[in-house]
Amino acid sequence: MNRAAHAFWLDSPGRGGIREVPLSGPGEDEVLVRSLYSGVSRGTETLVFRGRVPESQHAAMRAPFQEGDFPGPVKYGYLNVGVVEEGPAPLVGRTVFCLYPHQTRYVVPAGAVTPVPGTVPARRAVLAGTVETAVNALWDAAPLIGDRIAVVGGGMVGSSVAALLARFPGVRVQLVDADPARARTAEALGVGFALPGDALGGCDLVVHASATEEGLTRSLELLSAEGTVIELSWYGDRKVSLPLGEAFHSRRLVIRSSQVGTVSPARPGRSYADRLALALDLLADPALDALITGESEFAELPALMPRLASGDIPALCHLVRYDEATA
Repeated sequence: MNRAAHAFWLDSPGRGGIREVPLSGPGEDEVLVRSLYSGVSRGTETLVFRGRVPESQHAAMRAPFQEGDFPGPVKYGYLNVGVVEEGPAPLVGRTVFCLYPHQTRYVVPAGAVTPVPGTVPARRAVLAGTVETAVNALWDAAPLIGDRIAVVGGGMVGSSVAALLARFPGVRVQLVDADPARARTAEALGVGFALPGDALGGCDLVVHASATEEGLTRSLELLSAEGTVIELSWYGDRKVSLPLGEAFHSRRLVIRSSQVGTVSPARPGRSYADRLALALDLLADPALDALITGESEFAELPALMPRLASGDIPALCHLVRYDEATA
């Protein structure tokens, strides 16, 4: 059976629209999913919207079900929660998470969807992709009991990391951000907060997620001797300068990258599916609702994305709602 769905496409940098797209019935071992919610992360997705993906990273930055190519036209996104309408009997009627762009209905292999636990509301489940990034970062970082930790950058990824660190025993966790409004997010997540100039130093570990040169520099300043910065920021085509003279070598500081595209080598026995299932289990914590800071209808995406990309709407994760009228 042929039918139609509607999808948000980036037509060219800074301009997007909703297109009708053909949709075939699911084949064997495929599922047809009706979207309930999708999420827009202001980090990677707005960078894509502005056309700032370097040519050298076009292949690495492809989303699992992306169509088109950077800088556009491209259908991009990776935070989708929906209900399986057709497919293998064990999945029909289940609420599932999928790394799919913003689209009203879609067909994917059954193995590409992960059932959402009954303890996790569908709207909160859109955070699974970001919490998965945080899980991978903490596998890379390997924090220890009693560590003094700063998370620099209170965006969606940084706040997710802080939320998970709040569960570690005996650690001192401080969320550091230049925006005083992030103090409310930190309070909701159960961690401390500081502006960059007031942050506590002597850190064993700093997780950097501000995507700014200033934030990474401040992260190095907050470390104790032989401390480590886990770099989660992605700068697109921007160059970053760092003070690697001064005391960087004498204090034996470390900067280590972390990226969700591969499972942390610190967990060699874990698969992508294991990591995503863990992220969904962790989303049973209602404190993570603090990361959803706005919501709109799917039809509003063409007008919404420029405002998110410019910072006019200072969102962490912006929730996109779907209904039968747009399906």
